Amino acid sequence: MIPPSFDVLGVGENSVDYVYRVAALPQPGAASKVRIAAYARRPGGQVATTMGACAGLGLKAAYVGAFGADENGDIARAALQQCAVDVRFAVVREGAGRYAVILVDQHTGERCVLWDRDPAVVLSPDDVTLAMVSAARLVHVDAVDEEVSIRAARLARDAGVPVTSDIDTVTGRTRELLAAVTLPIVAEHVATELTGESDLERALRQLRRDHAGLLCATRGERGAVLLAGDTFHQQPAFPVQTVDTTGAGDVFRAGFIYALLRGDPPAAMLRFAAAAAALSCTREGALGSGPSLDEVNQLLR
Repeated sequence: MIPPSFDVLGVGENSVDYVYRVAALPQPGAASKVRIAAYARRPGGQVATTMGACAGLGLKAAYVGAFGADENGDIARAALQQCAVDVRFAVVREGAGRYAVILVDQHTGERCVLWDRDPAVVLSPDDVTLAMVSAARLVHVDAVDEEVSIRAARLARDAGVPVTSDIDTVTGRTRELLAAVTLPIVAEHVATELTGESDLERALRQLRRDHAGLLCATRGERGAVLLAGDTFHQQPAFPVQTVDTTGAGDVFRAGFIYALLRGDPPAAMLRFAAAAAALSCTREGALGSGPSLDEVNQLLR
Protein backbone atom coordinates (compact mmCIF):
# COMPACT_ATOMS: atom_id res chain seq x y z
CA MET A 1 0.00 0.00 0.00
CA ILE A 2 1.49 3.34 -1.08
CA PRO A 3 1.58 5.78 1.85
CA PRO A 4 -0.68 8.81 1.54
CA SER A 5 2.26 11.18 0.99
CA PHE A 6 5.99 11.74 1.19
CA ASP A 7 8.04 14.80 0.41
CA VAL A 8 10.26 13.70 -2.45
CA LEU A 9 10.47 10.72 -4.79
CA GLY A 10 13.80 10.13 -6.54
CA VAL A 11 13.90 8.22 -9.81
CA GLY A 12 17.33 7.21 -11.08
CA GLU A 13 20.77 5.86 -10.30
CA ASN A 14 22.36 4.16 -7.33
CA SER A 15 25.95 2.98 -7.19
CA VAL A 16 28.75 1.58 -5.09
CA ASP A 17 31.91 3.67 -5.33
CA TYR A 18 35.42 2.29 -5.05
CA VAL A 19 37.25 5.39 -3.85
CA TYR A 20 41.02 5.68 -4.21
CA ARG A 21 42.74 8.68 -2.64
CA VAL A 22 45.94 9.68 -4.44
CA ALA A 23 48.57 12.40 -4.08
CA ALA A 24 47.57 13.85 -7.47
CA LEU A 25 45.20 12.85 -10.25
CA PRO A 26 46.91 11.28 -13.29
CA GLN A 27 47.61 13.79 -16.05
CA PRO A 28 47.83 13.14 -19.80
CA GLY A 29 51.39 12.49 -20.82
CA ALA A 30 52.57 12.15 -17.22
CA ALA A 31 53.82 9.00 -15.49
CA SER A 32 51.18 6.27 -15.66
CA LYS A 33 51.83 4.98 -12.14
CA VAL A 34 50.21 6.75 -9.18
CA ARG A 35 50.41 5.27 -5.71
CA ILE A 36 47.17 4.79 -3.76
CA ALA A 37 47.21 6.62 -0.43
CA ALA A 38 43.92 5.20 0.88
CA TYR A 39 41.01 3.08 -0.32
CA ALA A 40 37.35 2.71 0.65
CA ARG A 41 34.16 1.19 -0.76
CA ARG A 42 31.23 3.55 -0.30
CA PRO A 43 27.62 3.76 -1.54
CA GLY A 44 26.71 6.54 -3.96
CA GLY A 45 24.90 7.27 -7.21
CA GLN A 46 23.30 10.56 -8.26
CA VAL A 47 19.70 10.14 -7.20
CA ALA A 48 20.44 7.80 -4.31
CA THR A 49 22.81 10.38 -2.82
CA THR A 50 20.27 13.17 -3.27
CA MET A 51 17.55 11.14 -1.55
CA GLY A 52 19.87 10.29 1.32
CA ALA A 53 20.72 13.97 1.74
CA CYS A 54 17.03 14.95 1.58
CA ALA A 55 16.30 12.50 4.38
CA GLY A 56 19.22 13.90 6.37
CA LEU A 57 17.65 17.36 6.15
CA GLY A 58 14.40 15.98 7.54
CA LEU A 59 12.38 15.28 4.40
CA LYS A 60 10.44 12.06 3.94
CA ALA A 61 12.20 10.58 0.90
CA ALA A 62 11.50 7.57 -1.32
CA TYR A 63 13.62 6.02 -4.06
CA VAL A 64 12.79 4.25 -7.34
CA GLY A 65 15.72 2.56 -9.01
CA ALA A 66 17.19 -0.80 -9.97
CA PHE A 67 19.51 -2.69 -7.63
CA GLY A 68 21.73 -5.45 -8.91
CA ALA A 69 21.27 -8.96 -7.50
CA ASP A 70 24.78 -8.91 -6.05
CA GLU A 71 26.73 -7.64 -3.06
CA ASN A 72 26.91 -4.11 -4.43
CA GLY A 73 23.14 -4.07 -4.89
CA ASP A 74 22.72 -5.15 -1.28
CA ILE A 75 25.14 -2.44 -0.11
CA ALA A 76 23.33 0.29 -2.05
CA ARG A 77 19.91 -0.75 -0.73
CA ALA A 78 21.12 -1.04 2.87
CA ALA A 79 22.78 2.39 2.71
CA LEU A 80 19.55 4.06 1.59
CA GLN A 81 17.59 2.28 4.30
CA GLN A 82 20.15 3.38 6.87
CA CYS A 83 19.51 6.97 5.75
CA ALA A 84 15.75 6.38 6.31
CA VAL A 85 14.94 6.46 2.58
CA ASP A 86 11.92 4.36 1.57
CA VAL A 87 13.03 1.79 -1.04
CA ARG A 88 9.80 -0.20 -1.37
CA PHE A 89 9.33 0.98 -4.98
CA ALA A 90 12.81 -0.08 -6.11
CA VAL A 91 13.36 -3.26 -8.13
CA VAL A 92 16.06 -5.92 -8.18
CA ARG A 93 17.45 -7.12 -11.51
CA GLU A 94 19.59 -10.19 -12.14
CA GLY A 95 23.02 -8.81 -12.84
CA ALA A 96 25.81 -6.74 -11.31
CA GLY A 97 24.83 -3.39 -9.83
CA ARG A 98 26.32 -0.14 -11.03
CA TYR A 99 29.74 0.66 -9.65
CA ALA A 100 32.24 3.46 -10.03
CA VAL A 101 35.99 3.79 -9.56
CA ILE A 102 36.69 7.26 -8.17
CA LEU A 103 40.14 8.81 -7.93
CA VAL A 104 40.28 11.61 -5.36
CA ASP A 105 43.13 14.10 -5.06
CA GLN A 106 43.85 13.97 -1.32
CA HIS A 107 45.10 17.59 -1.32
CA THR A 108 42.30 19.33 -3.25
CA GLY A 109 39.37 16.91 -3.00
CA GLU A 110 38.88 16.97 -6.78
CA ARG A 111 37.98 13.65 -8.35
CA CYS A 112 37.80 11.63 -11.56
CA VAL A 113 34.98 9.10 -12.00
CA LEU A 114 34.99 5.90 -14.07
CA TRP A 115 31.81 3.82 -14.02
CA ASP A 116 30.01 0.84 -15.49
CA ARG A 117 26.90 -1.27 -14.96
CA ASP A 118 25.29 -4.45 -16.25
CA PRO A 119 22.87 -3.49 -19.08
CA ALA A 120 20.25 -5.69 -17.41
CA VAL A 121 20.21 -3.63 -14.21
CA VAL A 122 17.91 -0.86 -15.36
CA LEU A 123 14.45 0.48 -14.68
CA SER A 124 11.77 0.16 -17.32
CA PRO A 125 9.25 2.95 -17.86
CA ASP A 126 6.51 0.72 -16.45
CA ASP A 127 8.37 0.55 -13.13
CA VAL A 128 7.29 4.15 -12.47
CA THR A 129 3.56 4.58 -11.92
CA LEU A 130 1.16 7.48 -11.59
CA ALA A 131 0.32 6.35 -8.06
CA MET A 132 3.96 6.66 -7.01
CA VAL A 133 4.52 10.16 -8.33
CA SER A 134 1.11 11.37 -7.18
CA ALA A 135 2.02 10.46 -3.60
CA ALA A 136 5.00 12.85 -3.62
CA ARG A 137 5.23 16.60 -3.12
CA LEU A 138 8.14 16.66 -5.59
CA VAL A 139 9.78 14.21 -8.01
CA HIS A 140 13.52 14.26 -8.78
CA VAL A 141 15.02 12.57 -11.87
CA ASP A 142 18.45 12.13 -13.46
CA ALA A 143 19.60 11.68 -17.06
CA VAL A 144 20.96 8.14 -16.82
CA ASP A 145 17.88 6.34 -18.19
CA GLU A 146 16.24 9.17 -20.08
CA GLU A 147 13.15 7.27 -21.21
CA VAL A 148 12.29 6.42 -17.61
CA SER A 149 13.01 9.94 -16.38
CA ILE A 150 10.91 11.52 -19.12
CA ARG A 151 7.99 9.25 -18.27
CA ALA A 152 8.31 9.98 -14.54
CA ALA A 153 8.53 13.74 -15.16
CA ARG A 154 5.51 13.76 -17.46
CA LEU A 155 3.42 11.69 -15.06
CA ALA A 156 4.34 14.06 -12.25
CA ARG A 157 3.59 17.20 -14.24
CA ASP A 158 0.22 15.81 -15.30
CA ALA A 159 -0.51 15.18 -11.61
CA GLY A 160 0.54 18.73 -10.68
CA VAL A 161 3.73 17.59 -8.94
CA PRO A 162 6.89 19.69 -9.50
CA VAL A 163 9.96 17.96 -10.97
CA THR A 164 13.64 18.75 -10.44
CA SER A 165 16.54 17.20 -12.31
CA ASP A 166 20.18 16.15 -12.28
CA ILE A 167 21.31 16.54 -15.90
CA ASP A 168 25.07 16.37 -16.46
CA THR A 169 25.34 15.08 -20.03
CA VAL A 170 23.96 16.17 -23.41
CA THR A 171 22.32 13.61 -25.67
CA GLY A 172 19.73 13.62 -28.41
CA ARG A 173 16.98 13.49 -25.78
CA THR A 174 18.24 16.15 -23.38
CA ARG A 175 15.90 18.83 -24.68
CA GLU A 176 12.96 16.42 -24.39
CA LEU A 177 13.89 15.73 -20.77
CA LEU A 178 14.31 19.43 -20.03
CA ALA A 179 10.86 20.12 -21.45
CA ALA A 180 9.34 17.51 -19.13
CA VAL A 181 11.01 18.90 -15.99
CA THR A 182 9.48 21.88 -14.20
CA LEU A 183 12.69 23.04 -12.50
CA PRO A 184 15.80 21.88 -14.37
CA ILE A 185 19.07 21.77 -12.44
CA VAL A 186 21.87 21.14 -14.92
CA ALA A 187 25.63 21.15 -14.98
CA GLU A 188 27.08 24.36 -16.42
CA HIS A 189 28.40 22.69 -19.57
CA VAL A 190 24.95 21.29 -20.40
CA ALA A 191 23.47 24.78 -20.75
CA THR A 192 26.36 26.04 -22.85
CA GLU A 193 26.47 22.96 -25.09
CA LEU A 194 22.73 23.05 -25.75
CA THR A 195 22.77 26.72 -26.73
CA GLY A 196 26.26 27.29 -28.12
CA GLU A 197 26.59 30.24 -25.71
CA SER A 198 29.85 30.37 -23.78
CA ASP A 199 28.35 32.84 -21.28
CA LEU A 200 26.20 30.95 -18.77
CA GLU A 201 23.72 33.76 -18.17
CA ARG A 202 23.08 34.13 -21.90
CA ALA A 203 22.78 30.35 -22.20
CA LEU A 204 20.09 30.18 -19.52
CA ARG A 205 18.24 33.12 -21.01
CA GLN A 206 18.21 31.31 -24.34
CA LEU A 207 16.86 28.16 -22.70
CA ARG A 208 14.21 30.35 -21.10
CA ARG A 209 12.56 30.68 -24.53
CA ASP A 210 11.48 27.03 -24.30
CA HIS A 211 11.12 26.77 -20.53
CA ALA A 212 9.00 29.09 -18.41
CA GLY A 213 10.13 27.86 -14.97
CA LEU A 214 13.21 28.39 -12.84
CA LEU A 215 16.51 27.37 -14.45
CA CYS A 216 19.49 26.44 -12.29
CA ALA A 217 23.06 25.53 -13.26
CA THR A 218 25.81 24.21 -10.99
CA ARG A 219 29.41 25.39 -11.44
CA GLY A 220 31.43 23.20 -9.08
CA GLU A 221 33.91 25.18 -7.01
CA ARG A 222 32.50 28.41 -8.52
CA GLY A 223 29.08 27.87 -6.97
CA ALA A 224 25.77 27.98 -8.83
CA VAL A 225 23.42 30.32 -10.66
CA LEU A 226 19.65 30.55 -11.00
CA LEU A 227 17.46 32.33 -13.52
CA ALA A 228 14.16 33.23 -11.88
CA GLY A 229 11.94 35.20 -14.20
CA ASP A 230 14.23 37.91 -15.57
CA THR A 231 16.47 37.95 -12.50
CA PHE A 232 19.83 36.19 -12.68
CA HIS A 233 21.05 35.08 -9.25
CA GLN A 234 24.67 34.10 -8.60
CA GLN A 235 25.86 32.20 -5.53
CA PRO A 236 29.57 31.58 -4.95
CA ALA A 237 30.64 28.38 -3.24
CA PHE A 238 31.12 28.58 0.52
CA PRO A 239 34.81 28.33 1.48
CA VAL A 240 35.45 25.09 3.38
CA GLN A 241 38.32 22.69 3.96
CA THR A 242 37.65 20.32 1.08
CA VAL A 243 38.17 16.61 1.65
CA ASP A 244 36.15 15.05 -1.20
CA THR A 245 33.92 16.71 -3.80
CA THR A 246 32.19 13.44 -4.74
CA GLY A 247 28.43 13.88 -4.41
CA ALA A 248 28.54 17.64 -3.84
CA GLY A 249 26.26 18.32 -6.80
CA ASP A 250 23.82 15.67 -5.57
CA VAL A 251 23.73 17.23 -2.11
CA PHE A 252 23.29 20.67 -3.72
CA ARG A 253 20.12 19.34 -5.32
CA ALA A 254 18.90 17.99 -1.99
CA GLY A 255 19.41 21.39 -0.41
CA PHE A 256 17.61 23.05 -3.28
CA ILE A 257 14.69 20.63 -2.98
CA TYR A 258 14.45 21.23 0.76
CA ALA A 259 14.45 25.02 0.36
CA LEU A 260 11.98 24.85 -2.54
CA LEU A 261 9.51 22.75 -0.58
CA ARG A 262 9.93 25.10 2.39
CA GLY A 263 8.89 27.99 0.17
CA ASP A 264 12.13 29.96 0.22
CA PRO A 265 12.59 32.76 -2.36
CA PRO A 266 14.98 32.01 -5.25
CA ALA A 267 18.13 33.62 -3.82
CA ALA A 268 17.63 31.88 -0.48
CA MET A 269 17.09 28.51 -2.19
CA LEU A 270 20.37 28.92 -4.04
CA ARG A 271 22.27 29.93 -0.89
CA PHE A 272 20.87 27.07 1.19
CA ALA A 273 21.75 24.54 -1.53
CA ALA A 274 25.29 25.91 -1.85
CA ALA A 275 25.80 25.66 1.90
CA ALA A 276 24.63 22.03 1.94
CA ALA A 277 26.96 21.19 -0.96
CA ALA A 278 29.92 22.87 0.73
CA LEU A 279 29.45 20.88 3.91
CA SER A 280 29.34 17.63 1.95
CA CYS A 281 32.80 18.45 0.58
CA THR A 282 34.22 18.30 4.11
CA ARG A 283 33.40 14.55 4.31
CA GLU A 284 34.44 11.52 2.35
CA GLY A 285 32.09 9.70 0.02
CA ALA A 286 28.73 10.49 -1.55
CA LEU A 287 25.68 8.79 -0.01
CA GLY A 288 25.66 9.74 3.66
CA SER A 289 27.84 12.84 3.24
CA GLY A 290 24.91 15.25 3.37
CA PRO A 291 24.65 17.61 6.36
CA SER A 292 21.87 17.98 8.90
CA LEU A 293 19.57 20.98 8.88
CA ASP A 294 21.30 22.35 11.99
CA GLU A 295 24.69 22.13 10.29
CA VAL A 296 23.47 24.03 7.24
CA ASN A 297 21.83 26.71 9.38
CA GLN A 298 25.03 27.09 11.42
CA LEU A 299 27.10 27.65 8.25
CA LEU A 300 24.55 30.14 6.94
CA ARG A 301 24.79 32.11 10.18
